[in-house]
Order: sequence, then structure tokens, then C-alpha cells
Amino acid sequence: MKLQSVISLGVTLCVCAVVIFGAVPAAGQSSAWTASRTADGQPNLQGVWSNNNVTPLERPEILGGRETLTDEEVAALQARAGELFSSDSGDAAFGDSVFAAALAEAQTFSSRDTQTGNYNQFWMVEREWDNRTSLIIDPADGRLPARTQLALDRQAQRSEARQRHAWGPEDRSLGERCISWGAPRLGAGYNSYIQIFQSATHVVVYQEMGGARVIPLDGGPHVSENIRQLHGDSRGHFEGDTLVIETANYSPRASIMGANDGLHVLERFTLVSDGVLQYEVTMTDPKTWVAPWTAMIPLQSTQDPLFEYACHEGNIGMEGIMAGARALEKAEGDAGGGSN
Repeated sequence: MKLQSVISLGVTLCVCAVVIFGAVPAAGQSSAWTASRTADGQPNLQGVWSNNNVTPLERPEILGGRETLTDEEVAALQARAGELFSSDSGDAAFGDSVFAAALAEAQTFSSRDTQTGNYNQFWMVEREWDNRTSLIIDPADGRLPARTQLALDRQAQRSEARQRHAWGPEDRSLGERCISWGAPRLGAGYNSYIQIFQSATHVVVYQEMGGARVIPLDGGPHVSENIRQLHGDSRGHFEGDTLVIETANYSPRASIMGANDGLHVLERFTLVSDGVLQYEVTMTDPKTWVAPWTAMIPLQSTQDPLFEYACHEGNIGMEGIMAGARALEKAEGDAGGGSN
């Protein structure tokens, strides 16, 4: 069973960065293999699919143009990762090799906050490995495009808000408030499962952290640009055996890797074997990045069921968070230090 906790989000992101290389590759489709079909003749994408890839979104800069590692290098990293994950100390000593240095570069898991009772690696699922060095396949360097000045300014504003006592719930993240984890969500290893349902006219992508997107396949237009939603407005269609989903009309309050109302998302789901659903996602937002970028994640078929993501910390914790902020402000004021 996959435990549910708002607190674990930070751990999830950290662990994704720690173990640098992974993700089971999209299985090559043999000439004898054909995708099963629904009663309506569509490729049958239904079922539960997991994203437990270890591969980082971005290629560590120290690896330069290397798209893959050798089997020996991956085996060495797996062994080193086992050592790191077997300890709760967050300490690790690395050798001088370029690959160990790359692992050290991404060792952000050591910043996990053990003082407030956060989770450690024990709570994470087993991860999937291969030889790739990034999920990003475009640009070719495996890195996110540069952020625009507008995006940098937004990031600075959010950082400034995090440095002071929260003025109100709006200063806390949507995830912390149990409102939204964004869609699509690319994070792996913790509640990173989706379930797909199909009918002749609709497809449902149920995201374990985030709920369901009910997507029409009738070729109709998006709703008016005046109607904005946290998860955007999605429309789907099939291109051959590939399910294509286009999402636009995100709300200014949305947060998808720092992007919001300028974001356009193109998702492509292609069944490449009975056990692997190749998932490609292209993010385009001229307000956030200077160019579009594309990542590929091979989702794995699993018999694990999805559980309700009964996020409740944000529902019961906000009163305490706000009360704590006001108490700190008062204490600082009484001490003559003012508030921040």
C-alpha cells in the first residue's frame, strides 16, 4: 500500500533527484506484437500504470552530451544508491569518478527535514532503472530551456513569500493546502500512478495525486479562453494508435513546474508492449520557458490498485499554520525584532 501524506512531496522530489539514472526504457515493439483493442476499435490503454522511474527530468550538467550510460556504470550507481538509501543519515562519501560526481550533484535528498518528522527512503517504492540520463528528450542536451524574466520574477516573489510568516492561506502552496498537485504530474516514486478508462467518446485519466480528468474525444474545440481551471481544459483524439491529449486554459492560480495561464500541454500515450505505455509530454509556455521542451516516460503496467488520495493535512493544518505565524509575529514584536 502506498502511504498518503502531504509532507512526503518534498521527499519524493528529492529522491527523484538523488538516484540519477533510471527509468525502464520504452520496450521495442516486436513485429509480431499488436495492441489489443477495445470494443470500439481503439487501442486498449485501460489499466493502472506506474511512474516509478529513477531517471531525473534533467541530465546532470556534469554528464554533458551523454544520453546514456554503460551497463557497468548503471550497475555501479545502483549499488551506490543502495548504500545511500540504506542509511537515514543523509551522509555519503563519493569517489572521484565523473559518475559519482554526478550522483553527488543530485544528492539533494540529504536536505530532507528529519527534525519535523518527514519520511525517509523507507516510504518510497522500488524504482525502475535503465541507461538514460534524462527524461527530457528535447532539447538534445536533456536540460530544461532557460526561464524567461517573467518566470524568474514570479519565482523570486514566491521565494520572498516563503521567507516571511504566511499572511494567509494563499501564501501556502496548492499541494500543502490539499487543493491540487498539478496535472499532468511528472513526479515519480510516491503516489505516481494513473488509471485510464475508455469509452467510445471519452477517456478518463485518473491521477492518484490529483483526481480524474474526463476528456472528450469528439474533436470539439476547447472551452472559451475566459474559462480557466487549475488542471486546464483537455481535449483528446487518436492519431493512429496514439492517444493525443491537448490541454490549455490553465488558471493563473495553477502551478505546473512554475507555469500557469500561458501553458499548453501536449500528451501522447502509445502502447508499445503489453506492459509498457510510452508517455511523451511537451510543455509550451512562452511566459515561462524560452522554448518548448519534451520528456518521455515509459509507464509500467501494474496490478497495484489506486487508493483514494485522502489528503487532509491542509484541511486541518491551516488553522495551526496561521496561528503559528501570528504567534511568531507577536513574539518577535514583543522582543523588539519586528515581524517578517
